[in-house]
Amino acid sequence: MDNTTDVVFSQNSIEFVTVAAEFCAFMERANDCSKVDFVDKILKILPLLYVKVSLLPACERIGFEEPEYIVNEDDYEYIRRTIRHKMGAQDDYLEVFVPDMVYSEEPLTKNISEDLADIYQDVKDFIGVFRMGNQVTMHDALARCQEHFEEYWGQRLVNTMRALHDVKYNQHDADEEPLSNEDENNE
Repeated sequence: MDNTTDVVFSQNSIEFVTVAAEFCAFMERANDCSKVDFVDKILKILPLLYVKVSLLPACERIGFEEPEYIVNEDDYEYIRRTIRHKMGAQDDYLEVFVPDMVYSEEPLTKNISEDLADIYQDVKDFIGVFRMGNQVTMHDALARCQEHFEEYWGQRLVNTMRALHDVKYNQHDADEEPLSNEDENNE
C-alpha cells in the first residue's frame, strides 16, 4: 500500500469519517428533536469530532485540483436557520477568543447556529468528497479538512461547546433556567 492508501484507510481516518457522517446527519435532522435533546446530543458529538480529527494522520495535499465543495448556500442557510430557531435567544454568546477583541469597546457576540453551520459546511464537504471514492481526492479532502480544523473550525467547535454547556447547565439569565428533562415535556 502506498502512503495515500495508508492515510485514507487508516483506522483513525475511518473513525473520523464515521463521527463526521453522524455529526452531519444529526445536523440535518435537528428539526426533528427538542431543544433539550439537541443540546444534549450535540454536546456529546462535538467532543468526539474534536478528538477524532485530532487523531488523524498528518497529510498534505497531493492532487493538483482543489477538492469539490458540496454544501451550497441554501444548505448552509437551512442548517443555520434551523439551529437559530431551535436555540432562540440562547443562540448568541460572548466571544472571547477573537484577536480583535483587544481593540473592541463593545463585547463581541457570536452565534451557536452560525458556528455549527460553519463546522457542518466543512465537514459535509469532506464527507461528500470522501464518498466519491477516488483515493487522491479523498486524501486531499482529508488534508483540507485538517487544515481548516487547525485554522478555523476547531476553535469554533470549542467555543460553541462552551456556549452550549452554558445553555445546558449555567444559564444566568433571570428569564432562562438551565435545561432539564422536564423542559422537554413543555416543548
